[in-house]
Amino acid sequence: MATERLSMRKHREILRLKWTLGRSHREVARSLGVSLGAVAATVGRAREAGIDWVWVESASEEELERRLYPAGESTAGERPRPDCVYLHTERRRPGVTLELLHDEYLQQHPDGYRYTQFCDIYRRWVKGQRLSMRQVHRAGEKLFADYAGQKPHIVDPVTGECVDVELFVAVLGASNFTFAEATRTQRGPDWIASHVRALEFFGGVPGAIVPDQLKSGVTISCRYEPGIQRTYEELAAHYGTVILPARPASPRDKDYASHCTPSVL
Repeated sequence: MATERLSMRKHREILRLKWTLGRSHREVARSLGVSLGAVAATVGRAREAGIDWVWVESASEEELERRLYPAGESTAGERPRPDCVYLHTERRRPGVTLELLHDEYLQQHPDGYRYTQFCDIYRRWVKGQRLSMRQVHRAGEKLFADYAGQKPHIVDPVTGECVDVELFVAVLGASNFTFAEATRTQRGPDWIASHVRALEFFGGVPGAIVPDQLKSGVTISCRYEPGIQRTYEELAAHYGTVILPARPASPRDKDYASHCTPSVL
């Protein structure tokens, strides 16, 4: 299946709706009566060409075509590139994986990239987007603890009922050695008991335990002086370690301290 080749007027309108109005790919496709893949391909070509809306708005159709379709490039049978911005946004949703996104892509473009190439294109794009800070963890220094974002479920063997449970996860920083278990709730007793079983599983105590600022362990969620739940403090004292809550992100660090308020347990 050949890629849908649109008029330059349609290309320009796609870019206007995306770049000036911030509409989703589906909204643009529905508005203009084109395929989702055509929208993704247009946006991808424009980004690769290094153009922006200011340039597109003033360019002639001939100039736009030369930038989107460089001389000598064959458009017949060309496979549409996945829209990496869309993929990156969708992957933030719980349960969305590259495999699911690739299936969606192939529904739109049966002759599109296979899974390996699809992932390579996306990962190269991610690598070029931003710098990341490398964190070095010493063995035994920190144990990171939190609950998973998605709830698994168990099946009652008697009634067959599916019951949602919480998934506690503890990971050693240096090795990524992981302990995980399901509990009924995220309340204090389950939180503390999961820590005890995790330390028994690891066969030792880390220099520090780093939880997210969960109410079960942190009574005051604050970037500067978080309050530790009393039983959690006693657990740390018993095992000879320390609780170092993860610092919550704040767009206004200088004003954050004034918003630190006790959480209700």
